[in-house]
Amino acid sequence: MALVTDAWQPQVNGVVTTLTQLVNELRQQGHEVRVFHPYDYQTLPMPSYPSIPLVWWAKDFRRQLIEWQPDHLHIATEGPLGWRARSLARKQAWPFTTAYHTKYPEYVYARTRLPLKLMYSLLRQFHAPAQTTFAPSDHLITELEQRGFKHLKRLSRGVDQTHFHPKKRQELPYLRPIYLYVGRIATEKNLASFLRLTLPGTQIVVGDGPDREYLSNRYPKAIFVGEKFGEELAQYYASADVFVFPSKTDTFGLVNIEAMASGTPVAAYPVTGPIDIVQNGVNGYLDDNLFEAITEALSVKRQKVRASVESFQWNSVTQDFLANLALIKHHPSPLNQATAQATNQASPVALSKEN
Repeated sequence: MALVTDAWQPQVNGVVTTLTQLVNELRQQGHEVRVFHPYDYQTLPMPSYPSIPLVWWAKDFRRQLIEWQPDHLHIATEGPLGWRARSLARKQAWPFTTAYHTKYPEYVYARTRLPLKLMYSLLRQFHAPAQTTFAPSDHLITELEQRGFKHLKRLSRGVDQTHFHPKKRQELPYLRPIYLYVGRIATEKNLASFLRLTLPGTQIVVGDGPDREYLSNRYPKAIFVGEKFGEELAQYYASADVFVFPSKTDTFGLVNIEAMASGTPVAAYPVTGPIDIVQNGVNGYLDDNLFEAITEALSVKRQKVRASVESFQWNSVTQDFLANLALIKHHPSPLNQATAQATNQASPVALSKEN
């Protein structure tokens, strides 16, 4: 199997977490997976977001992908590598699947005011030839269908319920209640709508991004602790009283179920992403008034929160993924014929199928 993505480790975001978990599950089940990612090629930093690399020269990408002879091709992102893989697949007459992880039109609009219609037209074009386009929630699928996207299939998300657990709750050196945000600190995350609220207790922000300096100066009462990983991140989730998710542009919000697995209720707007996860009074609260959502979420019983996400398992997500992949039936081409001849003439060498 070949998985092509423009987002990969060491980037820290929901897309990378989702793909990493998916690849790990596939390999544990005995599937051979090669990940084609930006760090194997020549890149440039994304304008206004230098921590994200954009591939400008992918030497040998075409040859590598054809030599791999994948039974399945999944193109996870609509970036430079994704477009290259899409072009190659169409030339080779390979069926493939894609995924809609990110609301790029809204992200681009937040930074440049480029009309949403233009970006959605480009993304429709990208996904149109795919046999299946995976999307993480029913509301997102409805939204995309209304914009003319076809052959959509829900592929939910999972959460490591051993790692994220209520037992990791600790007493933090901050005044309670503690309101926690975890994620990228960027315009499209609408973080200011949370930070500008006057709340009793402490607002904590975990993460990094291009708006961190501006927001930390603009809202000095909030505690910005930077990026956290592993046990320390799990402790922050479990130790908060409410997890606040102010974004209105996410497709799912993996951090929400990480917080819930830790026993922490979620406060968010009733928009795509949270609306498919948060149940008022059960594992958090949704309201167009974020202050009201936070206030109501404080009264939710933590035991109910944890129980509400027990069905979010990476194993079942992987099974759904496998059940909807497109099977490639390979036919001889000038390139793979030449490769086969060269391989036969050379001494036997085992090709590694690890990225």
